[in-house]
Amino acid sequence: MAYSPSIERLIAIFSKFPTVGPRTAARFVFYLLKLPKSEVKEAIESIADLKNKVKLCSFCFKPFEGEIELCAICSDNGRDKTLLCVVEKETDLETIEKTKKYHGRYFILGGTVSKLRKEDIEKLRVKELLEITKLPEIQEIIIATNPTTEGEATSLYLERTLAPLGKKVTKLGRGLPVGSELEYADDETLSSALDNRK
Repeated sequence: MAYSPSIERLIAIFSKFPTVGPRTAARFVFYLLKLPKSEVKEAIESIADLKNKVKLCSFCFKPFEGEIELCAICSDNGRDKTLLCVVEKETDLETIEKTKKYHGRYFILGGTVSKLRKEDIEKLRVKELLEITKLPEIQEIIIATNPTTEGEATSLYLERTLAPLGKKVTKLGRGLPVGSELEYADDETLSSALDNRK
């Protein structure tokens, strides 16, 4: 049985979201159909605000709202400017921040590479990372990719790419289960991984 074109179109849109398949996308659509018009309108306005008000920090690429070019973390003069923590995605940054153990700055890479294919590498912010890591105040670059196959491949690629700079490059210490994601690690495990970076 086929759904109406409007339903099909929205299912197709939701199916593009990470980890969302057609069945979950259909559940989203039917949930929206049950909502009052006022709540659907609020959702539409929130999506519009997301695109109109949220911008990316010019240093770390963290999404934020504000008039300046830097997010609250990057514009904080109390942060340790000698440390740069490279993470895969925005949620990883937030997870590390919650530990209150790290006081340096961040860089959001924007994903991972699985097989070091050129098209995968081009999707990452590697050129921007190289520009930032050349700043003289940065002395240590912490590669905080997830302990997954893709995260490990990305970590190795970054280590090779950053080596010519002659700066200290470290990785999170183990204690994080292999195959897991940073955003699901508890504060204690993540704090230990930060303290035991190598």
